[in-house]
Amino acid sequence: MASEDNRSPDRERQFGGRLRRYAQVTSTMGGLAARVAGERYLGFDIDRGKHAADLRKALGGLKGPIMKVAQILSTIPDALPPEYADELASLQADAPAMGWLFTRRRMASELGADWQDRFASFTRDAVSAASLGQVHQATSLEGEKLAVKLQYPDMQSAIEADLRQLKLLFQLYERYDSAISTRDIYDELSDRLKEELDYRREAANLRLYSYMLRDESVVTLPEYVPELSTGRLMTMSWLEGTRVMPFLDTNPSQETRNEIAKNMFRVWYVPFYYYGVIHGDPHLGNYSLRQDNSINLMDFGSIRLFRPQFVAGVIELYKALRDQNRDQAVDAYERWGFTGLDNEAISVLNMWAEFIYAPLLENKVRPIQEMRNGKAGRELAGKVHQELKRIGGIKPPREFVLMDRAAVGLGSVFMHLGAEVNWHNLFHDLIDDFDVNKLAQRQNEAAKFADIPEGLI
Repeated sequence: MASEDNRSPDRERQFGGRLRRYAQVTSTMGGLAARVAGERYLGFDIDRGKHAADLRKALGGLKGPIMKVAQILSTIPDALPPEYADELASLQADAPAMGWLFTRRRMASELGADWQDRFASFTRDAVSAASLGQVHQATSLEGEKLAVKLQYPDMQSAIEADLRQLKLLFQLYERYDSAISTRDIYDELSDRLKEELDYRREAANLRLYSYMLRDESVVTLPEYVPELSTGRLMTMSWLEGTRVMPFLDTNPSQETRNEIAKNMFRVWYVPFYYYGVIHGDPHLGNYSLRQDNSINLMDFGSIRLFRPQFVAGVIELYKALRDQNRDQAVDAYERWGFTGLDNEAISVLNMWAEFIYAPLLENKVRPIQEMRNGKAGRELAGKVHQELKRIGGIKPPREFVLMDRAAVGLGSVFMHLGAEVNWHNLFHDLIDDFDVNKLAQRQNEAAKFADIPEGLI
């Protein structure tokens, strides 16, 4: 009884903080509902830019998955009005870390009261903190440097509450604008976020990536330490490296920038085109650069396995655009999971696809900025959006969410690097021997090696 009394003030503060958090977000969401209704049904003009800034302010700095959801949504074309997408994109994954008292209690709940005796050292302050947890540096009893990833308490309840807010936001947006059906986007985000809570699943994802990238010399992955891990605590070997933005501050040569871009391309797309697996979060905090310009890949929560036919559709659409073959494009979209597409819908989707595939279609060295400058992208997105509204909207397949997030995120990284490479050759190095049946076989073998649950293959 005494121990319960000792914990109750902390629980009350936690509960009160959560209530204030949801009250703040719910109030902002309610204001959005009123404004959207007024604009749609009463002809009022609303300042969407100002309200989007209010929404970002309400979400920014909060723990929990709603911040992660907001970042994901900001990368999906037309999932939100551009004013909201721009504001939410500015949310930072690094939020203020929890203090030592919190950390000590959480570690005890995962490893037991004597947890500190299992480490030679453990930093009191987190080295990084994000939406679902924070990372501490530690040293094993054998003297090895470790990264200890600790999940915040009660994240299951936080996810459920945040997903309810997300569903409301989607419902409001579809009443205002019917260009994109968000039902499958919501289902996909829900499933991926729930997976990210399970650190044993993340450990399986790490095994999967270690298997898939075992022959790639341009990437280093951490080693999992199972005896110091649980479902909400993940301990790995520490990887030394430099983050991208501090690295760019050193003014590296164009040759170095290009080499890093090529390495990143292989690290992300060898798993996709050989195994049908994508790392869905190329956020700058999830990898670092080694002295030889190779990549440290460190976070494996946002991983997705794709149907082999989906991967085949990605390649087939490239060939359809290259050869101007409309029938082949229709087949590619159907492999992706689009249904009920007429000629007008195909034309609109091809407008979008030609922009996305542009770096791959020409066999020459090109700066990605030539094809990915912000003004051109915004203008095209606006045109596609208006055309989708005109033809009655479409429902994107749920696999599109993480695939597009990875492509957009990597494009942003390549723009930061100012990369000038032959994207066409990099792509063909991966797809020239593509065989959908061999991919399916490799995917099954890799998933079994990593103990990925059969229902998720």
